[in-house]
Amino acid sequence: MDRYTVASVLTDLQQYFHISDSQAGLLQTVFIWFYMLFAPICGYLGDRFNRKLIMSVGLSIWTLAVFLSSLASPDDYTWFLLCRGIVGIGEASYSTVAPTMIADMFTGSQRSWMLMVFYIAIPGGSGLGFMLGSRVSALTGHWQWGVRVTPLLAVICLLLIYFVLQEPHRGESENAHFEKTSLMEDIKYLIKIPTYIYITIGFTAIVFVTGSMSWWTPTIAEHAYGMHHGTTKIPEDAKANISLIFGVITCSAGLLGVFLGALLAESWRDGNRWIHPNPSADPLICSFGALIAVPCMYLALILTSKFMIGGWFMIFLAVTSMCFNWAINMDILMYTIIPNRRALATAIQTLISHLFGDATSPYIVGLISDLIRRGDESSAGRFFSLQYALFLPNFVLILGVLFYMIASFTVVEDREKNTRAIQMNASLFSDDENSVDEHAMEQDVRPLINSD
Repeated sequence: MDRYTVASVLTDLQQYFHISDSQAGLLQTVFIWFYMLFAPICGYLGDRFNRKLIMSVGLSIWTLAVFLSSLASPDDYTWFLLCRGIVGIGEASYSTVAPTMIADMFTGSQRSWMLMVFYIAIPGGSGLGFMLGSRVSALTGHWQWGVRVTPLLAVICLLLIYFVLQEPHRGESENAHFEKTSLMEDIKYLIKIPTYIYITIGFTAIVFVTGSMSWWTPTIAEHAYGMHHGTTKIPEDAKANISLIFGVITCSAGLLGVFLGALLAESWRDGNRWIHPNPSADPLICSFGALIAVPCMYLALILTSKFMIGGWFMIFLAVTSMCFNWAINMDILMYTIIPNRRALATAIQTLISHLFGDATSPYIVGLISDLIRRGDESSAGRFFSLQYALFLPNFVLILGVLFYMIASFTVVEDREKNTRAIQMNASLFSDDENSVDEHAMEQDVRPLINSD
């Protein structure tokens, strides 16, 4: 939610700090850089130490950084940039650890649906960020108050984590008790799982697209408004309305996409009276979702300059289909990776997907836009330069289609290998417990025998 409250007031920030499109894109890029650099650290700790404590510390850092960023003066762009980076540390703490806790609480289809509920927070939070950030900013007349909304909600989350959350044992839901291993052993294990490699590349392509589109869509819509009305000064109520529309679209389409993706994947994977079961359904649904989004995104960029309602509709379809993968991708990771390496696997996927995804895409799009525009400050110049720049993510999305499709050929074997490893571990642990119990019983009975 937080990162999109900033996106909802991006043009206000550009005017406040007097920054270009590339500098505005850098705000998101720096956030993601910190996020991805600290994700492996949090993942490593999450496989070995108290996950509840890791999330609490991270969320506290995040809350403080967001509040401090809102205190920056017009000359403190660098300070604001640094605070946005520190916010990424907080997000890294729970995004890598929380899914592994869910995996330790549930198995099978229950796990799939609980992960779906968790990942619904991504589009839901994104939409609320756009809506609340822009609305509060418009009501108060200051972008700072739009940014300060989320720290208040974070305090509630901290209290819930401390008083309500109970941490499960690693592998508890699968009766597995793996020993701790070294970092190099974990990495060697992960690179030998083909499905993990393929879904990471596919997920990275989609993150590249969602990162750039979520960051720049409200801005290009504002330039379209200015172009249609012949002005470069966009009224505050128009900005708020655009952010509200995009927020509603992001929230509703995201919720629908995550739900539909999980539903379609489970129906196809398990089969029913109309559909034959397909154990490779999960990566296939991710691939088909990305495939549907390709023409929808292209049409959205074309229609926005001529028919805004049509553009919004195409954005709705694109967001819906791109959100098919959020819960499914993590479910694939959880059932192809053993419990004591899941947090690190999540962290490395986070690192790669953001390094080559939304850590760079907003800045790259902004830089291309600046190069195409060549100093043209008109609304039309700004609109068309951003439009051409945003065709790049549309091409990258095709890579997501391809690699999720490749993963469909390896997922069954990798899942079976992981299941066998967990079952073998559970069996060995059960045998060890039985031998310990027998030894204890023997110790208890021996005095009785001797007394006779």
